Amino acid sequence: MAPKSRFTRLDAFTKTVDEARIRTTSGGIVTIVSLIIVLYLAWGEWRDYRTIIIQPELIVDKGRGERMEIHLNVTFPKVPCELLTLDVMDVSGEQQHGIMHGINKVRLRPSSEGGGVIDVKALRNENEVAIHLDPNYCGGCYGADAPPNAQKKGCCNTCEEVREAYARAGWAFGSGENVEQCEREHYSEKLMEQKAEGCRIEGALRVNKVIGNFHLAPGRSFSNGHHHVHDLKNYWEPGPNNVKHDFTHIIHSLRFGPQLPEDVTRKLGPNALPWTNHHLNPLDGTRQDTSDSNFNFMYFVKIVPTSYLPLGWEKKVRNIIQGDSASLGALGAAGDGSVETHQYSVTIHKRSLSGGNDEDHEEKFHAKGGIPGVFFSYDISPMKVINREQKSKTFTGFLTGLCAVIGGTLTVAAAVDRGLFEGATRLKKLRSKEN
Repeated sequence: MAPKSRFTRLDAFTKTVDEARIRTTSGGIVTIVSLIIVLYLAWGEWRDYRTIIIQPELIVDKGRGERMEIHLNVTFPKVPCELLTLDVMDVSGEQQHGIMHGINKVRLRPSSEGGGVIDVKALRNENEVAIHLDPNYCGGCYGADAPPNAQKKGCCNTCEEVREAYARAGWAFGSGENVEQCEREHYSEKLMEQKAEGCRIEGALRVNKVIGNFHLAPGRSFSNGHHHVHDLKNYWEPGPNNVKHDFTHIIHSLRFGPQLPEDVTRKLGPNALPWTNHHLNPLDGTRQDTSDSNFNFMYFVKIVPTSYLPLGWEKKVRNIIQGDSASLGALGAAGDGSVETHQYSVTIHKRSLSGGNDEDHEEKFHAKGGIPGVFFSYDISPMKVINREQKSKTFTGFLTGLCAVIGGTLTVAAAVDRGLFEGATRLKKLRSKEN
């Protein structure tokens, strides 16, 4: 017999000789069932270890001097593109009248003709080149100062330049009657031809990340003192067959910042639903109808800055594209897959500019006056949401869970087997006594 080691007394796993072991049918069944349970629970632990979850955090947004992109796609079935103007202004004092970059105006056929696309015009800060004019020609600006972007300094050679000069002077322009440049370009006839058309505004614009608003309203916009004014003369004039304009509109999409990439939602699988629900844009697919030309729609938007950090982002070089150096559509994206974007909630208010009691609530009274159109007023939250991807458990946690599954299952199985064995033994003794 081999000599005993000093560690023999520390052995917590006492052994039994083979002659003392009893194998039973019930024990074999319990063993098979317990192995199946162990494999099933172990697979569940492995699946949980591989699962990626989104861990939200709320912090104070300490960003400074940042810019924000607004992506929009809005259709106006009863307002022609020639009359629509997009303006942006904010509390910093910055005003962008008649946005000219990143936006397309899509001319649409009347709804009675199917609303198909007629033409797509990308807005740029360029005037039509009057190549048919004499090189020495210098058109007058009819009392206004020539715009600084005129093709020929100090001159208004095109109808657009005259309109720009009037807007800078704060004067209404109308349809260009008795203006040589506009009569030569048949501006009035062009307006009349497009009276029954619709328009879709699509694209992106970049704004300061402060409280502000952007709006789509009729007529050329200009500042008159401290007031923002639109030239509404052409909007009020009915078109052929007494066609009237109104601001019925469909918001196909509106978002602030880049959209969460689709490959992220696919990677997360069924667990992506809570995240994607948070990033559904609440105004997408919204339609507002009216038959009143003198009607105003206002959307009060509360914006929450939001970051998305994918799994392992901290191991990569994080290079968020910020500032005016980023091209439109790229602001907030990064090479490591992280995204700086925004969520938002919205409250809708609409009223007739004629004033009076609300149609649905007689106790409400609307003030008189204002500009017809669609206005979006946005406010920025000082808090920021960080959605961080991480595994539901660490590898150590996975091993701990696996050991707990194996040990717990075998312990319960041993207890069940012991109970079955003791029960069968006592039953045999009772039967032997009866016999």
